[in-house]
Amino acid sequence: MVLLFFLTLAIGPGLGFSDHPHGVRLVGGHNRCNGRVELQKNGQWGTVCDDHWTNETVAMVCQELQCGPAVKVWAGRLFPPKAPKDQPIWNLKCQGTEKTLAECEEDTVECDDHYEDAGAICKEPLNIEELRLVDGPNRCIGRVEVKYAEKWGTVCNADWTLQHAKILCQELGCGRAILTKGCCNKNQQGTGDIWPGQVKCQGSEESLRDCPVVPMEKNNCTHKDDTWVYCEEQFAMRLVDGESKCSGRLEVLHKGVWGSVCNDGWGEKEDQVVCQELHCGKALSQKPRARKSFGPGKGRIWLDDVRCQGTETSLIQCQHRFWGYHDCTHREDISVLCSEK
Repeated sequence: MVLLFFLTLAIGPGLGFSDHPHGVRLVGGHNRCNGRVELQKNGQWGTVCDDHWTNETVAMVCQELQCGPAVKVWAGRLFPPKAPKDQPIWNLKCQGTEKTLAECEEDTVECDDHYEDAGAICKEPLNIEELRLVDGPNRCIGRVEVKYAEKWGTVCNADWTLQHAKILCQELGCGRAILTKGCCNKNQQGTGDIWPGQVKCQGSEESLRDCPVVPMEKNNCTHKDDTWVYCEEQFAMRLVDGESKCSGRLEVLHKGVWGSVCNDGWGEKEDQVVCQELHCGKALSQKPRARKSFGPGKGRIWLDDVRCQGTETSLIQCQHRFWGYHDCTHREDISVLCSEK
């Protein structure tokens, strides 16, 4: 039995599969995604008869093996060596509702010879090896690139959504996803390969590597269609111009730029949250003048009117004005002194 067909089929995660998931394998081909079909039942490997072997069944096997779309259905005799005579032959009838080959019923009619063994050819999966954002102002903003077959390529924004961006931002250790869009000016467009796959995430995945991938039959994308993602950078702060990392003028990081914090309403609770977050022990009380002893900062003033309850684990959890909104000068920059232990 020789049938040719072409399908577009979402595949399973590109990484983390075993050699023979669910007791199914393809043997005799040049890789794990093509060959004679074998199924393990009751601890014994047997071939599958081609009497009821259909396009839909091969598609299911390709998906179960976490390979790419099914390309061809062939008889197993085309995949040498021929199966041993004493190897069982399972004659399966699949209804089309099964998710695995093992769920299919066995026909009462037996196959006589391994010349009727079923075979399949699937495309190999598109494995995402690495991910990154490039050509933006920081590592959490930029053009999406994936590493595939040891080469970096851009990602077409066809079917790319904010849901994909959320998973990517989380995977990169950045903050929440703010925006995703098509690319950008010519200086920020990619110049190399365009990855030949589309990522199909459900929203519960922790990594884009866990999302099914659909190879694109026709890749009509250009670098004008490159995907661009904005993630919030993870909150960071530091004490500068002091004698140690546990004393100094407070600075926080926003949009890749360090800026100071205004002292309006600042008190002991805010001090303690900062010291605790920096793993610097307890906050030491300071006289109002001492709070200015580390000198004024330069550049942006990011936060004003910060109000903490004292139970927060991070300063970012405290109430404050919108980033960059303030009525302060650098003469009002807050400083913090911690015990270090």
